[in-house]
Amino acid sequence: MLDIPVPPLDPAEGDWLELDEYSDDFDLHEEQTRNRDSWKLERKQYFKESNSPSWNAFRRGDLTEAQRLLKDRAQALREEAEEAVSRGSVFRRVRIAEQPLTPYVQWELRSLRVRSENGGPVRVVPAAAVSRLESEGPLPELVILGGRVLYRVMYTEESAPKGAIRFTDPTTVTQWERFIADLFATGEDITSYVEREVVADRG
Repeated sequence: MLDIPVPPLDPAEGDWLELDEYSDDFDLHEEQTRNRDSWKLERKQYFKESNSPSWNAFRRGDLTEAQRLLKDRAQALREEAEEAVSRGSVFRRVRIAEQPLTPYVQWELRSLRVRSENGGPVRVVPAAAVSRLESEGPLPELVILGGRVLYRVMYTEESAPKGAIRFTDPTTVTQWERFIADLFATGEDITSYVEREVVADRG
């Protein structure tokens, strides 16, 4: 079980961005990122996917089609990762996974495995390992770009994205960057996790 301090994150210290504003701001800061890694922390066990043929196939029980559609994204993901590397950056992700795995997480882990195999490192941390850190509630959904900006992504009750709170205070960004990096360091590579917990479980 992990015992690392969870940094503060006061919504009042950030700026609210509607979904379109968040998307535009994200793209701008990602393009400007140079010589610094970016990070993502995922905690929710379900997200509403509005436009994912692979997820729709998985929900229908067509695992072969779902996997084929995921693998079809490999080239685009590889190019995305190579473009980031050309700027001196790697986008690293931490996925918190609860047992038993929800159907959504079983699918998403397969998706993240394809991403990892094409240049976007992903590690999995069991929810049980962070339980001591969540006495005041689940860890937030976060993205940090190049050590410059942190987004706390917010969702509707149906788990669809609705916008983000943007933080630019250097201390806040650095503290959370270190926190996610510590989680990443303790996590399991997604390939071995999927082989053990997902592939054998779902075929």
